[in-house]
Amino acid sequence: MPRYNNPRKTWRYSNDFKISAVKMSYQPDIQSKQVADALGIHPLMLSRWRKEYREGKIQGDSHKRVGVSKKKKSVPAKKLTEQAQLKKEIERLKKENNLLKKWQQFLAEQHQNDLDSSSDSDQS
Repeated sequence: MPRYNNPRKTWRYSNDFKISAVKMSYQPDIQSKQVADALGIHPLMLSRWRKEYREGKIQGDSHKRVGVSKKKKSVPAKKLTEQAQLKKEIERLKKENNLLKKWQQFLAEQHQNDLDSSSDSDQS
């Protein structure tokens, strides 16, 4: 059995990031798997975050809870005009883009922290 000198890297995500991912997954035209793939996380992790969010275990600083209703009274897509559908799609894409920007910033900070900690250990 091989021995590992270094433990595996465990990613820790902030509550704000988790809440953003959960909110994105609750968008009507987006599947949870798509959100998980876009963020580079496993779909089961996102499902766990959604459950924890519903149970109130994950709370953000200044974020409001997402209303998750079992039955949605939405207007059928056939009745929406093409312009309304396009506006809806633009809003969804803007939210997705903002979430991905936050994820990129998070990764950059993590990378910088890893570089800082490795340079500190080199100096010792």
